[in-house]
Amino acid sequence: MKRGFALFLAALLTALALTACGGSGYAGGDSGGGAMSETAASAPSADAPADYDAQVWGFDAAEPEEAPAGGGAEDRLAAAKMVYTASVEAETQDYDACTAALDSLVEELGGYLEYASMGSYGDGRRNAFYTVRIPAVRFRDFLASVGEIGHVVSQEQNADNISEMYYDTESRLATQRTKLGRLQNLLAQAENMEDIITLESAISETELQIEQLTGSLRRYDSLVDFATIEIRLREVLRLSTVEEAPPTFASRLGNAFTDGLHGFGDFLQGLAIFVAYNWIWMALLALIVLLVVKVSARRQAQRAETFRQARERENGFFNRKKEEPKNPDDKQKKD
Repeated sequence: MKRGFALFLAALLTALALTACGGSGYAGGDSGGGAMSETAASAPSADAPADYDAQVWGFDAAEPEEAPAGGGAEDRLAAAKMVYTASVEAETQDYDACTAALDSLVEELGGYLEYASMGSYGDGRRNAFYTVRIPAVRFRDFLASVGEIGHVVSQEQNADNISEMYYDTESRLATQRTKLGRLQNLLAQAENMEDIITLESAISETELQIEQLTGSLRRYDSLVDFATIEIRLREVLRLSTVEEAPPTFASRLGNAFTDGLHGFGDFLQGLAIFVAYNWIWMALLALIVLLVVKVSARRQAQRAETFRQARERENGFFNRKKEEPKNPDDKQKKD
């Protein structure tokens, strides 16, 4: 009786080692040649169905949920596992009020702030980057409300259907849990120490598979239940607008003149802010330039004085030459 149980146990463990969902291949036992050969012959190939473990162990694998066969597009969409993501770029002239309204909106819709980063440009204007998680059912409402809080420059949306991965993971998890129950029942009936060790190893491996699949399902549920929106917010002096092309030349000329005035005003404001922000360095640079100019002027004056003195010496030498007699006779006559 015990030998028959050992042969049956070895065959079952060998089948477990060869299953595609088992994770890693381990050798079951070393006895029961006839049963072992029969089980090995029935090992799954690369094209074996996903519920092969269920067929070996004698139970039915859990079927994944499916949309109603006769349902319409709305029914199929309701059963689908959709992951919604969006990216929004916005700007505002009132940075403090906009960020406060954004925080209130996230809390009002039942979401939470996953990541936030804030900084400022050299001219003092501020910017922020947010990653927020909003319940998927309020995804559209949030995007519409963001346009009311700030001026949206660009917006991107994406919907990813992960139904196949989700239900496949769910089915594999059900299979592994049923397998764990079978192994625990076999362990309770085992009397041989070798069989007990082998079963405990198989149970440990199955529990690891269950933990990994459970973690994957939790991650999928988080992505499906809460949409992910990335928001880039900038503080600006003047909001950028998208206008239609004016119909007449006069309108285009007037708009160009107005835009030119605005641009020149923005330039002057930016220049004033730049000077106010960097006045210490500019004063230091001006002092260095002044010292360089003074030193250069002093050197030029010294060179001019040296050149003048040299010219005077040369002129005096030539004058003395002219005063001397050209022959000795003239010199004697003068004497």
